[in-house]
Amino acid sequence: MADFIFKISQNIVQGSYTASRLAQYAKSYGSKFMVILDPVLKEVNLQEKILQSLNERKVDFFVFDNLTDGANTQEIEKALELAQKSHVHGIIAAGGAKALHAGAAIASLFNENHSIYDYMEGAVPTTASIPLICVPTTIRAPYIFSQTIPIIDSRSHQVRLLKTQNGLCKLVLWDPNLAMTLTENQTSSLALESLCLATEAYISQKATFFSDMFAEKAAELMSYGLDGAKTLEISTPAEQLLAQSGCMASIATASSAIGVASLLALTMNARFKISRALVASILFPYILEDACKFKTEKVVKIGRCFGAIPADMEKEEAVSAFAENIRQRLAKSNLPVRLKDLGVTVEQLALVAEDAGQLDFINSLPRSMTTDDLFDLLKLAY
Repeated sequence: MADFIFKISQNIVQGSYTASRLAQYAKSYGSKFMVILDPVLKEVNLQEKILQSLNERKVDFFVFDNLTDGANTQEIEKALELAQKSHVHGIIAAGGAKALHAGAAIASLFNENHSIYDYMEGAVPTTASIPLICVPTTIRAPYIFSQTIPIIDSRSHQVRLLKTQNGLCKLVLWDPNLAMTLTENQTSSLALESLCLATEAYISQKATFFSDMFAEKAAELMSYGLDGAKTLEISTPAEQLLAQSGCMASIATASSAIGVASLLALTMNARFKISRALVASILFPYILEDACKFKTEKVVKIGRCFGAIPADMEKEEAVSAFAENIRQRLAKSNLPVRLKDLGVTVEQLALVAEDAGQLDFINSLPRSMTTDDLFDLLKLAY
């Protein structure tokens, strides 16, 4: 087991209507903000709900929502220049991954003098960041808890990893009500991706007792959120249980590491704009079956936490039951079960595997894997 180093710098406020207190918390970090908004928030009538608190408390802010192609370097550079010229005190990022990752990059590089591409190549910021406040509108956000943020290089459409300052994100406001605009299919794929994240953290080489604790609880809460609690003592609404599970899975991942499914989902999303949640959900059963060869006991344990494995099943049979449970959930939710259903070709999957092999995340996978191994797994799921 990896060495355990305990440090969580973010203040996490998780609960219904926490977004309504955004201005109250923001004033602790400054009086002028740039608000990075996911463009989809306007489409689902969430933009005004998020900004209402800032308007009512007369907080000075302006909105940047020109994130048409994910958190890519070209759009981040434009937003960064705008933030610097406006002399903002902090960044508020609300939405899914594109807004949160872009906001993290802007806050991290605000006082730097070099091109963003220097940091894409491995340079580390040497100046202090400005405060970052994150308001996730999905049930998971693993990278805002870590010091490594995935950014898309606009020149190549490849994922690059931005190393940020320690303590970059000052506050995470996690309001489960903001995720209620998601469709049933989106919620299902995000829930399975969150469970996948928890499982990856659990079987990672970097797992510790701390990350294991969060991963196990994330799996248990996800079971309650999807299937209902087994006791009347738990009356928490499903949307809150899903958000709690996603939050814990995200912390577990940041305390440990992402795995193969999340790594490949990142690179496929960057290349072909395919949902990370869908890719990870499709790959999840194959990850379980692969991990059965070397992490059987841990896979079985987290599968039991999720309630996917009957009490009388052991070892390989139990892992097969866990994987089949995930496949059945995909089918029941009318989600794709094969990568070919996403409209990609085998040749494109080769690019995805090559991109994944160039990221540092590959060094913390549950077992040593080459680009060929990643491609083989993708072909298996194709």
